[in-house]
Amino acid sequence: MAVTAQRKPSKTRRIEIKKTALDIIYSEGLKKLSTHHLAAKAGISEGTIFRHFNSKKEIIGSIVKDVKAMLVTRLHDIAMQDTAPDKRLEDFICYHMQYLKENKGITILLFTEASYQNNKELKEELDEIFHLQQKYFSKIILDGILDGIWSSDISTESLASLYMGIPIILNIEINLNPVFKHDNFCYQMLTLILKALKK
Repeated sequence: MAVTAQRKPSKTRRIEIKKTALDIIYSEGLKKLSTHHLAAKAGISEGTIFRHFNSKKEIIGSIVKDVKAMLVTRLHDIAMQDTAPDKRLEDFICYHMQYLKENKGITILLFTEASYQNNKELKEELDEIFHLQQKYFSKIILDGILDGIWSSDISTESLASLYMGIPIILNIEINLNPVFKHDNFCYQMLTLILKALKK
């Protein structure tokens, strides 16, 4: 039986398709993401998907562009603020964790898509996203060291690499704990990082 769905504005439909794609990635894994399965989950026809995206690859590419626009740009803005480094660090970590919690499939996509798809362009974009997050985190840490509030003994590069493992932990917590408290996790991670930076 054909699936029929109410015609929605293109922007709204594209957002819904991408959200459903992320839900599939999160709950079933990236390999289960096909346009057929996506259409069934979204309650629309495959034809509707192809009116908005040319392929699964384009859907994933659009999600990655969203990550750059909504996550990476915001992390950049936080890192570049004139506020105290400890305040920026808190804002940075808590925004990052909140974004990943609200977009549950993003962590899986960012850490597995490069190896799953043999797509050089996508790998380069994901690599850029990963390294920009490290760079902005490191800037906040370096600012705090220069201001004399944190120890200069720690390697900012090593700490930034350690920080980039936190999304994996967050993803595990969300998967295993249905009553997981995001705010607690944010401040737990902040406390650990501040302990590492203590003079």
